[in-house]
Amino acid sequence: MRRTTAVRRVEELLGVAVVSSAPVSGGDVATVTKLRVSDGSTVLVKTMTSPPAGMFAREAAGLGWLAEPTGGIEVPDVLAVADDALVLRWVEPGRPTGDAAADLGRRLARTHAAGAPAYGGPDGDGWIAGLPMPQRTAPTWAEFYAVRRVLPYLKLARDRGAVDAREAASVEAVVGRLTALVPEEGPARLHGDLWNGNVLWAAHGTRVIDPAAYAGHREADLAMLSLFGLPHLQRLLEAYSDLTPLADGWEDRTALHQLYPLLVHACLFGGGYGARAARAARRYL
Repeated sequence: MRRTTAVRRVEELLGVAVVSSAPVSGGDVATVTKLRVSDGSTVLVKTMTSPPAGMFAREAAGLGWLAEPTGGIEVPDVLAVADDALVLRWVEPGRPTGDAAADLGRRLARTHAAGAPAYGGPDGDGWIAGLPMPQRTAPTWAEFYAVRRVLPYLKLARDRGAVDAREAASVEAVVGRLTALVPEEGPARLHGDLWNGNVLWAAHGTRVIDPAAYAGHREADLAMLSLFGLPHLQRLLEAYSDLTPLADGWEDRTALHQLYPLLVHACLFGGGYGARAARAARRYL
């Protein structure tokens, strides 16, 4: 077995020998590796050569914060964290089922309902897909969504040539109407990057991974779930709303809450997402 960075870091952080290792696909920012260690257990390690300072510590803290509410969403156990590595207990994958989606919907509702004191980060600024994510608190969701979510990534997308002037004008016009468009609710405890790839359908209880956790409007997590599709999404939404009903018109606001992730994708992957964000914005003008 080749002594890769992942092998060395797990042996150093856990104090056990690594027996075998294998790469795991899907890591867009970090290198992800599955390792079997000498005590018979299996772990997953995320490594980066020069990560932003505190990035893995913030991810570990986000996982812990999301897992605090009783009966809420489940996350992998954090075994060790360092500046350049995060070690998690391996979760054996399973198949998505309607029952698992309904259970996840109820758990997500309980986590959201646990709330937070204010809109913003539980512990300072963070990251989403390797991009800085401002978290300073704001008194209303409309203000937080405008100045901490939509406008920073709109500017970055403009700077990177992924959004043109006309598209930017459409998004900016919607920002001015947020107070009228979105009903205020108390801050919910959000995963923050809850797309299909961050839902781990597991053999023994579905987990969520790779959070960009913050306190925000609960419709934002639900909008992210629908952005790229999730198996049995309708079962999840029905179970969620049975436990904690959503405000009238929430489905009509889905595209509004997708502006933020679409602009993040525009920053990362290019203009197709910028144009999609502008089309979403025009629905509300």
